[in-house]
Amino acid sequence: MILQALTAYYEQLLKQGKVEAPGWDSKFKVSYELRLGPDGQLLALNDLRQEVPKGKKTVIAPRELPVPHRVKRASGVAANFLCDNTSYLLGADEKGKPERSRQCFEACAALHHKVLDGVDSPAAKAILAFFDSWEPDTAPTHPLLAEQWADLNNNANLVFGYESPDGAHWLATTDDAIRTAWQSAFDTSDPDAETARCLITGKEAGIARIHPAIKGVMGAQAAGAALVSFNAPAFCSYGHEQGANAPVSEYAAFAYTTALNLLLADRNCCQRIGDTTIVCWAENAAPAYSNAMLMFFCGGAEARGVSESDLAAALKALSQGRPVSFLDDKLDPNQNFYVLGISPNAARLSVRFFLHSSFGQFAKNLQAHADRLSITRPAFDKRENLSVWALAQETVNQKSRDKNPSPQLVGDLLRAILTGGPYPATLLNGVTLRIRAEREVTRGRAAILKAYYLRNYPTELNKEVFTVSLNESSNVPYVLGRLFSVLETIQSVANPGINATIKDRYFNSACATPATAFPTLIKLAQKHLQKMSTPNEVHFSKQLTELMAQLPETGFPARLSLPEQGAFEIGYYHQTQKRYAKKNEEE
Repeated sequence: MILQALTAYYEQLLKQGKVEAPGWDSKFKVSYELRLGPDGQLLALNDLRQEVPKGKKTVIAPRELPVPHRVKRASGVAANFLCDNTSYLLGADEKGKPERSRQCFEACAALHHKVLDGVDSPAAKAILAFFDSWEPDTAPTHPLLAEQWADLNNNANLVFGYESPDGAHWLATTDDAIRTAWQSAFDTSDPDAETARCLITGKEAGIARIHPAIKGVMGAQAAGAALVSFNAPAFCSYGHEQGANAPVSEYAAFAYTTALNLLLADRNCCQRIGDTTIVCWAENAAPAYSNAMLMFFCGGAEARGVSESDLAAALKALSQGRPVSFLDDKLDPNQNFYVLGISPNAARLSVRFFLHSSFGQFAKNLQAHADRLSITRPAFDKRENLSVWALAQETVNQKSRDKNPSPQLVGDLLRAILTGGPYPATLLNGVTLRIRAEREVTRGRAAILKAYYLRNYPTELNKEVFTVSLNESSNVPYVLGRLFSVLETIQSVANPGINATIKDRYFNSACATPATAFPTLIKLAQKHLQKMSTPNEVHFSKQLTELMAQLPETGFPARLSLPEQGAFEIGYYHQTQKRYAKKNEEE
């Protein structure tokens, strides 16, 4: 299903003229042009690099050009057509292996003769003449190359160009006759290839022995990683080798890898969260869909020129099945949409999840998630919504050396949000551990507790307790949380400027075993009340009385279960935020 969806995406892009046909790579980094004359002599070395912004500065970077499809190299000699490095196009390099460089040059010459022999094109004839007359030993000292030789050997890619007698010039990759010759050669490149029914297209065709590499996944090898590969007998079916174990045609292998590489190269379609790289796309290949989706669950709307309010309005409309105008495009909630999560695993890629639904259904799931997360927030917290990464960070000790959340947690959380499924138990466990360790209920942790219990345990009691802001629920754990917050406030008012409060010493015991902590805290509060002015004493005594009246006559519970502790923490958070809100209003 993944490969079929990616192949369909490639074909949609091809119809729209946004990608090259099979046999060509759409974007390849090229640094220099070797411009040839009609007789094959090197006329000039042209620098194709350009200035591009990188952060707050500009850097010199190679130009991205469409080039003939690249071979996948291991350790052997394998030449590319028209565009390659100095070892293949010039027969010389700085690797200290002149014999191998000569072999590379000869292999490249043989490939170009195989493709271009008999082609009626001045540029094609010039390239063949170059290979027939060029002396690799002269490359490092050639007057046109010597000055740039160090740069040429710094992982630079070169491409052939041609200049006619009348001064007109063009890259060989744009020459119609050469393109036609290459297309013909590519389509018949391996007549001896094993044929089988392609798992993607359903047609009998030559099978790709090795699939092209996928590049752009953070943490994977720089040379690229494979989504489909078989490199050990344990992975192979009886009698089959390499790609024959899962027959995919050369065309389909090219199509799906081209599509995935394009998605990974586009920041509007790709986002990294933890070790998971997420790519998403619409069936009609409209970029506005993926752009909007990444804003919905990863944030960053304002950086892309969209206000938080406009984004929220668009999400709500789509979740209700209504089309909206977004980023100069119309988003249809019925449009098929795909989300793929992948992570690196040495030379391979692991699929974390693959989801397919209508865009409106994804929006509905995201809206429900946002509603569950909604909770009163401190005045200093300006975030309208909490991104997936922000939620995952609530499970991490920010003082530790490794501040990355568990990759498994991130993947499970993403899947739960996008599918509308239950949140992973590891999310609750992580937040609970951080609250116990730090004795701090942040907005993010409170939001997670609220969302977790409302989705995973949607009882009437939980709906009554886990609300956006302070409520008058008589649920005992919730009331105890509120009571603890009031007791903390009493201590702070009675002792201005203290460095530590009862929260630092008693929060965990009050939350887990109220009967052991609260009697002591109540006695302590009575002493604190005696230090206050009469108006404050009356005010806080009234609060204590009202909350104590909601507790059972049997006294404080001996212990609270994990869900009850969640209610306690939410009660504490609600009451504390109510206090801060009132303080801000007074100021």
